[in-house]
Amino acid sequence: MPTITNDRHDKHSAPTIRAYLGGSFDPVHSGHVQMAMTVYHCLLPIATLQQRDLRVSLLPNARSPFKTHSTDPAHRLAMLKLATRNTPLQINELELWQTPPVYTIDSVRTLRQRYPNDCLIFIMGIDSARSLDQWKDGLRLTDYVNLWIFSRHGMNSVSDVYNDVRADNLVEENLTKQETAALQAQLPTPLQNLVIDAPTELLLPPSQTLADSSALKNAYKGHIYIDNRPVMAISSTELRQQLQSTTNRSNTTAPAETQTTFVTPINAIISNTTSNPFVKWLNPAVYHYIIAHQLYSAAQFR
Repeated sequence: MPTITNDRHDKHSAPTIRAYLGGSFDPVHSGHVQMAMTVYHCLLPIATLQQRDLRVSLLPNARSPFKTHSTDPAHRLAMLKLATRNTPLQINELELWQTPPVYTIDSVRTLRQRYPNDCLIFIMGIDSARSLDQWKDGLRLTDYVNLWIFSRHGMNSVSDVYNDVRADNLVEENLTKQETAALQAQLPTPLQNLVIDAPTELLLPPSQTLADSSALKNAYKGHIYIDNRPVMAISSTELRQQLQSTTNRSNTTAPAETQTTFVTPINAIISNTTSNPFVKWLNPAVYHYIIAHQLYSAAQFR
């Protein structure tokens, strides 16, 4: 079972490596879990070697400032518990119960105040990173944390599934230096010179010889790593649209007296990925929860 935590700080412990993947998780899907697990597996050998604790957490927000509607936090938390079951991933509820809008800059500032000596990493895709200058104080995130940015060059959207692109056929190739430079150039100009070559550089401890407090406060923040491994660039928005579309089609063909609740049985849908290819992006338990609670129907968003 994942640990649901608010990450209480133990001031006597060795500096911990803490990585956070933020988002609405509406709904949580395989791409989210893949990104977080990729970071976990990359950092675990380093943390083990350095005898440091490693915590990789999903950080669900109350509601994105860019959205007008969001599924009830209790439902999103329940789906996150199901999606992270039997994984080392944790769930951090720092933002979840706050009155929206809640801004990332405020969260990373809170986390840095809570863990002044720890290595804090915020995970995101290149699509989010390239628009950081549109976030509230988005260019100041690196004043508090390091950024781990995924290129997300594996698959672009749910529509790729219809073109018979499968997650298990992703080519494990490294980006060339030219491709990395191209991604770096997509970042807002003030952030481009913060890009480093390896994730280990995110974990460099403060120098024991530094006595200047202004130098010390630069530790464990201010760097950006662009991950060259392909991840599923799937969109929760597209998944919601597909779920609504499926519900609408099911209701159209169902008898009138059952149209408000009819949904195709989960086993039939999972076994028929040709007509319902989006299902492969959802943990079966999450999809079952969506069906049981009738989430993402068109009626929900009226």
